[in-house]
Amino acid sequence: MADRDRIQPVATVASEDTSHPSNYEKHLPKNAKDHDVDQEERARKLAQEDFYTRKKQNYSGLTLAWLAFQSTGTIYGDIGTSPLYVYSSTFTSQPSWDDLVGALSIIIWSITLIVTVKYTFIVLSADDDGQGGTFALYSLLARFARITTRDPNMAFSPKLERHDTGEMDVVGKNFRTFLEKSSVAKFCLKVTGVVGVSMVIADGVLTPAQSVLGAIQGITVADPTLTRSAIVGISCAILVFLFAIQPFGTAKLGTTFAPVVVIWLLFNFCSGVYNLVLYDHTVLKAFSPYYAGAYLVRNGHDGWRSLGGLLLAFTGVEALFADLGAFSKRAIQISWLGLAFPCLLIAYAGQAAFIAADATETAFTNPFFYTVPPGSFYFSMVIAVLAAIVASQAMITSSFQLLTQVMRLSYFPHIKTVHTSAKFHEQVYMPFANWLLMIGTVVVTAVYNNTTSLGNAYGVCVIVVTFITTCMVSMVAIVSWRIPSYIVLFLFLIFGALDGAYISSSLVKVPDGAWFTILLAFILSTIFVLWRFGKEAQWSAEGSNPISPSALLTRTASSELVLKPEFGGQKVSNASGLGIFFDKVGGPDHVPMVFTQFVRKFKTRPTIVLFFHLRPLSKPTVAPEERYIITRVREIPSCYRVTLRHGYMDDVLTPNLGQQLVEHLVLYITRDHSVSSDGSAKSVEHTPEIQAELDALNQAVDEQMVYIIGKEVMKVNKGRKMGAGWFRWLVLETFLWIRENSRAKLANLDIDADRLVEVGFVKVI
Repeated sequence: MADRDRIQPVATVASEDTSHPSNYEKHLPKNAKDHDVDQEERARKLAQEDFYTRKKQNYSGLTLAWLAFQSTGTIYGDIGTSPLYVYSSTFTSQPSWDDLVGALSIIIWSITLIVTVKYTFIVLSADDDGQGGTFALYSLLARFARITTRDPNMAFSPKLERHDTGEMDVVGKNFRTFLEKSSVAKFCLKVTGVVGVSMVIADGVLTPAQSVLGAIQGITVADPTLTRSAIVGISCAILVFLFAIQPFGTAKLGTTFAPVVVIWLLFNFCSGVYNLVLYDHTVLKAFSPYYAGAYLVRNGHDGWRSLGGLLLAFTGVEALFADLGAFSKRAIQISWLGLAFPCLLIAYAGQAAFIAADATETAFTNPFFYTVPPGSFYFSMVIAVLAAIVASQAMITSSFQLLTQVMRLSYFPHIKTVHTSAKFHEQVYMPFANWLLMIGTVVVTAVYNNTTSLGNAYGVCVIVVTFITTCMVSMVAIVSWRIPSYIVLFLFLIFGALDGAYISSSLVKVPDGAWFTILLAFILSTIFVLWRFGKEAQWSAEGSNPISPSALLTRTASSELVLKPEFGGQKVSNASGLGIFFDKVGGPDHVPMVFTQFVRKFKTRPTIVLFFHLRPLSKPTVAPEERYIITRVREIPSCYRVTLRHGYMDDVLTPNLGQQLVEHLVLYITRDHSVSSDGSAKSVEHTPEIQAELDALNQAVDEQMVYIIGKEVMKVNKGRKMGAGWFRWLVLETFLWIRENSRAKLANLDIDADRLVEVGFVKVI
C-alpha cells in the first residue's frame, strides 16, 4: 500500500515488543477481550438476522395498487390472449348451438374452479417465504419435513420448522413419517418439483411462439394472400425484439405493458357485451354447469378429446403462482378478481354469441378477429399484436423466477442474475437464460408455424404443471398447514379429477406436437437432477465437518504454530505480508479449505491473515456502516474473520477491496466504529498493545497484500465400472464437465491479477 494510504495512528506510545503475532494475545488487556466478545456476539446476532429472518415483502396502499398494475402487464398477457385461439383449437367445423354453449360452460367453470378458486385463493397461499412455483412448494415441504439433503458446508442452513408430533393428527403424522423415511418418496418428490419447473420453462419457450403467431395470423383476415413464411418471419422479428428488451427489468416492462393488457382486456369485455346484446345473449346459459356435463355426455369420445383445445382457455395460470415472488399474493388477487377474470368470461361469452349467429360458418376459425365490432378491426389487430408480445412476458418472467429458486437450492449451476428493482427484491433478469429462451422460441416458431400444432404442445405443459401443483399443495396442507386429511382429500379429488380429465385428453395429442414439450421438459429435468446428484456427491467428498482452527494448528510452549500430527506435525513459519483467504462457507468456527491447503502445502502463513467471506442478502443495499463484521480467530495469532454483508445492488468486489478491508480492520483493532468525513479513521489515543497491532498490520500491508482463492478440482472415483457403476461414472463426469464450464461464483472478482494466488486441491467423488 502506498504511504498516503497507510492508516497511521496519531498517538504512539513506547512499549515492549508485542508486534510479533505470537506475543499479542499474551498482552491483550481485559477491555480488549471484552471488545472481542462483543464483536462475536454482534456477528452471531447479525447472522441470525440474515439467515433466519423472513424475506417476504408485504405491501399496502398505493404501493400495492402499483404492484397490482404491474402484475397486470406481466402475468395476464398469457391467459388474457387465449381468446385469440381457444375456439379455433377446439372445433374443426361449425359447432351447433348446444356444443358451443357446452364448450363455453366448460371454459367458464374451468377458469372459475382452476384459476380463481384453486390458484387465486389456495395455491397463492402456499408460498415459500414469498416465493411461488412448484419448486417453492418442494422447498416449503422441506421446511416442515426432513426430506432433503442439505449442504454441510453451509454455516447456516434453512431453519427447519418441523411441527411437534403432538401438534399433528394421526394421518398427518404418519404421512410425514412416510415421506421422511422412504428414500423412494423423497426421490419422487424431488423429481416432481423438478418436472414442474421444467414444464414451466418449456412453457416459456412455447408461450411467445403461440401468442405472437396467434396474433399475426389475424392479418390474414384482412389480407388472405399473406403467406405462411411471411407470418413466421414477422412473428420471429417480434420475438427477437421482445427478448431484446428484457434487460429493462420486470418493473419497467410490467408498468409499460400494463396499459396494453388493460386496454386489451377492456376491449375484449366491450366486444363481448356488444356481441351478446346484438347476436345471441342466450349463450349466457353456459353459466349453468349442466351444459358442460351435457356437452361431454352428448359428444362422448369427441367431447373428451376437445378438452385438449378448451384447456387453452387457462394457459398461463401457472404464471400466477410462478411470478408470486416478483409481485405478491394480494396484488395478484386484486388484478385477477378486479379485471382479468370478469373480462375473460364476457369475452368468451361474446365470441360464442357471434359464432352461434354466424351465417358464414367461418368465425370459429379465427374467433377474435371475426367477432370484433365493425370498424374496429385494425385497432383490434394492433392491440392484439401488442397484447401477444406482452403475453410472452408472463412466462419469461416465470422462467427467471424459477431458475433463481433451483440455483439457490443447488439444482442448477450458477449463472449471472441481475436484480432489476431496488424496491421489489425478487424481480430479476438472467442474460444467459434470456438468450437461450429466445433461440428456442424462434426455432419453435419456425418449425411449428401454426397455432394448432403449437397448441397441442402448449396444452400438455400447462395441465401437467397444474396437476403437480394440486398434488404438492395437498401435501403442504397436510404437513405444513395441518389441515384435517378428510378436507384435503375432498378438495384433492375435485381438483385432481379436473386436472386428470384435461391431462388424459391432452396426452392423446403427443404425436401431433405435444412430444416436443415432453422432450424439452425431460432434458431440463435431467439437467436439474444430474446437477443436484453431482452436488450431493461433492458435498460428501468435501466432508460434513469443517476443520476448526484448533483441529488444524496447535501452539508450542514457545508460542510457535505447529500443524497437528494428522496434518504432518511440521512447524508453520511466517511469510511477510497480508493474506486475504476467500472463505465460501463463512462459518464462525471453521478454517477455510483454501487456508488449510495453503498451510499444509507451504508450511507457512502470512504475517496477517484475513478469512474473507461474502454474504449476499435479499435486499438492494446494505448501509456502509453495517456491511463489515470482523471477529478475531483466537486460536491463530494475527488472524481475523471478515464477513462482508452486501445487497444485490452493492458493488463490493472492486479493485480497492483490500484497502477497504484494511481500513475496517483498523477500526476493529482500535475499537472505533466511526470514521471521519474523508473516510479515514478518526484520531484516537492507543494503548501499547493496540499500537503494536496496528504497526504489525501496516508493515504487512507495505510488504505485500495477496488474495488467495481455492481451485477445487474434482475427479470421479475410478472404482469398478460394472453395472450401475458405469451409469454413476457417466453422470458424475457430465456434472464435472458442466461445473468446469459454468460461471464461478467469484466471476465478478475485479482485483489485480498480480496479487491473486490460486491454491489447487483435488477431491475424489
